[in-house]
This record gives sequence, structure tokens and C-alpha cells, in this order.
Amino acid sequence: MTSQAFTEHQIVPDVIDQPPTQTATVTYPKAKVNLGNEIGPVNVRQQPQVTYPAEKNAYYTLIMTDPDAPSRTSPDRKEARHWLVGNIPGSDVSKGQVISAYIGSGPPQGSGLHRYIFLIYQQPGKITFDEKHESETEMGERMSFVVRKFTEKYKLVLKAGNFYQAQYDDSVPELHKQLGFTAPAADV
Repeated sequence: MTSQAFTEHQIVPDVIDQPPTQTATVTYPKAKVNLGNEIGPVNVRQQPQVTYPAEKNAYYTLIMTDPDAPSRTSPDRKEARHWLVGNIPGSDVSKGQVISAYIGSGPPQGSGLHRYIFLIYQQPGKITFDEKHESETEMGERMSFVVRKFTEKYKLVLKAGNFYQAQYDDSVPELHKQLGFTAPAADV
């Protein structure tokens, strides 16, 4: 079911070459991610709980990305990185190394549905990441992220994933203000 959804929604091949074999559980206070369901940005403002099958003594990396920036029909910004946590011991995300703090969905008005993808990778061991830490108010390198390059660089192995879709709602301007930018116009 997971692999079929990732293929049907073109996450394979847009973001990854092969679908994950397991489903990560991603739960927000007011919504649960379910392989492409639509969730309004107002419901994903807070960092979700993420769980996945994990080996006790292994380290994992969690990536949340939007490959549809500024719109799915014109994704010229590559991927927008919404969350990146590495060196997660087992499945305890709270004990991982935050590289990019969580930011919720902020699709520009008129840009249609965006895919927000959670990917869980097993690491070959503990990693010294050279990416700069980004807080929840910094854009930094978020808009030039490419999952494939990052995972190849650190030799990560995809284990689990999940995703939802979202489109603009009235909460988006507040997120854009938090990040200190004006959203690009959607080319639709």
C-alpha cells in the first residue's frame, strides 16, 4: 500500500527512486497523515509525532520535504525542506540532532495541492552533518534541498515514509510572516 501510494502520487520518481517498504506514523494534534490525504495548513502548524519501525541500536534521519515549490505545475525551486533531524537513536525523534527545525505547510495562494513527504532513513552509524542548523524562523538552505543528493552524500537507506497534501488556507500568511518572506507567486 505504501509503495503504491508513493508511485501513484509521483513521489517516485519526483523525489526518490524507490518507494519505502514501511509506513511511518505521523500524527498532529488535529490530524493524522495517511498516504496522500489532504490536511489544511492550519492543522499542521505544530510539530507532529512520528513513529516508525526501528532497530534499537541504529541511527535514523527524518526528512520532511515539499517538492512542489512554488507549485506542482512549476516546481522550479527543487524541494523545500520543512524538517530535518539526524542521528535519531532508534525511533526517539526527540533525541535526534535537529538540523532544520520544523515548519508547517505554507503553499502560496493559487498554487494548488502540494505534497508534504516524510522519509525515514537508516544511517550507516552516527554522522557528523556539515549542514548549518536552521531555526523555525530561518529559510537558510531550505529552498534548495534535494533529498537524493543529501541521502547519497551520507549513504542513507530509505526505510519508511508517509505523506499528505495541502493547499493554501488563511493560516499561511502567518507562517510566511514567521519566516520573513513573501511567498512566490504560483505559476498556474
